[in-house]
Amino acid sequence: MSGKVQFCFTNTDHGDLAVGQPAHELELRRSQIVDYPWTWLNQVHGAEVVTVSSPAQHCGAPADGAVTALGGVALCIQTADCAGVLLEADGAFGVAHCGWRGLEAGVLGATATALENLGCSPVRAYVGPTIRPRCYEFDSQTLATLARRWGPEVISETAWATPALNLVAGIEKACEELGIELIDLGTCTACSPKHWSYRARADTGRQALVAWIDP
Repeated sequence: MSGKVQFCFTNTDHGDLAVGQPAHELELRRSQIVDYPWTWLNQVHGAEVVTVSSPAQHCGAPADGAVTALGGVALCIQTADCAGVLLEADGAFGVAHCGWRGLEAGVLGATATALENLGCSPVRAYVGPTIRPRCYEFDSQTLATLARRWGPEVISETAWATPALNLVAGIEKACEELGIELIDLGTCTACSPKHWSYRARADTGRQALVAWIDP
């Protein structure tokens, strides 16, 4: 498969993509984004990655990453404040659900390894809407632990001058170690009226990262 990877970071205009809604409503919203069979995951904030080798394979699997070299299938990650990260390779791609626990667990490295097992080395990553430091108050002890692994750049400050986590800085460090260029598409889920945020508003809705290759 050598087609170009297509992707969409959704917002409220695309509707709520949280798993557990009426199936017909969710299927309609998904098909309006891309009308291919979707693989979605039961995300557990870990580093398990599945390889999708047939349409809709591994739906609901307890995992936080998925990779494929198939055309005509869609891989999906749901988020509210965690980051959805797309890893792009030549003829394959992976998606990862990366909050601080996933970062710590190594989900990005695991997703890159799964792509390499398909014979495709990731060359580029995209991170979309996620909670940004100005809104992400964080426990200082856990922050110090993360900084020891991912560097002092992860330590930041909220708009109200309390300790904050710069999650994207950690993702950037992980990508740097993997030799992958990171493109940050910006947007803070807590600040944006077009995105759901669990931390800022206790939202139950979810936006998504969905990616595919046209056959």
